[in-house]
Parts: sequence; structure tokens; C-alpha cells
Amino acid sequence: MLRILGAVMIISGSLGLGLWYRQQFISRLQTLRELEGILELFMSEIRYGKSTLPECCLHLAARLGEPYAQAFRDVFEEMQENTGAGFSEVFCRHMEECLAALPVKKEDGENFLRFISKSSYADEGMQLRTMEMSRELLAGAIERVERENEEKCRLAVGLGAMSGLLLVIVLL
Repeated sequence: MLRILGAVMIISGSLGLGLWYRQQFISRLQTLRELEGILELFMSEIRYGKSTLPECCLHLAARLGEPYAQAFRDVFEEMQENTGAGFSEVFCRHMEECLAALPVKKEDGENFLRFISKSSYADEGMQLRTMEMSRELLAGAIERVERENEEKCRLAVGLGAMSGLLLVIVLL
């Protein structure tokens, strides 16, 4: 009786691990879509609202949920304090802290922050072009992840269940 209970627990744990990995893959895709949406909101604030970058951060903080809202609010507040740091430095620091807690790869975060690295914008058109380039990079990553995710999700759950069965067979 204890062996059967142990076998069920091992299989359940392994299957749970597979489901956790599956959720990580899905969360990354959702986060990439959120980042793409943030760039689109940024672009609309600049294009139609004629806002400066710090003002865009304040407007986005009001529209977005956590953890993004707090990061954008912190960027705006630090820019209002006039600490002498440039917008790109402040924005990158706060967004890197925010992205560190999210299930994205380093390259995804770099693609998102790429638009801000070229801080010497001549005009609003240049800002919009660099944001569009970053959005296209994220869209490419989203497309690639969507193609890979279906197979990876199935594989993660299947391997979790199969590894649990293998452990049960070896231990019995």
C-alpha cells in the first residue's frame, strides 16, 4: 500500500514539475506580448499625445498594471527630481529591475530596451522609428516563441510524466 502511495506521489510530483515548466513557457509568451503592447502605448503617447518621454512614463503608469506601473512611476519621479542622470540611464535601471522579476530572457529585455539606448533623439520621428524597430524585434521573438511553444509545452508535460514513471519503475 505504501509503495502504491509513493508511486502516485512520485508521478504527481514529476507531472507537476512538467506543468510548471509548461507554465513558464506560456508566461514568457504573455510577457513578450505585454512588452510589445507597452511599446505601442509609448508610441501612441509620443505620436498623438505629443508627450515627452518622462510624461509618457507617467501616463503609462496610470494605464498599466504591476509590476510595470511602479517601474514607470519610479522613472517619472526620478526624472522630476533632476538628479542629473539621463532618461535612458534611469529608464534602463528601473526597467531592468522590473524585467528581472519577469519570465523573460535577457535578449528579450535587451530588445525591449533597445529603443532607449540611443538617447540622443533629434526629434519625435527618430524616437518613433527606434521604438518601431524595438517593437518589430519583439514581434519577431513572439512569432518564434509561438512556433516553439506548442511543442515545448507538450514535451515538458510528457517528459515530466515519463520521468515520474521511470523513477517508479526503477524504485519498485
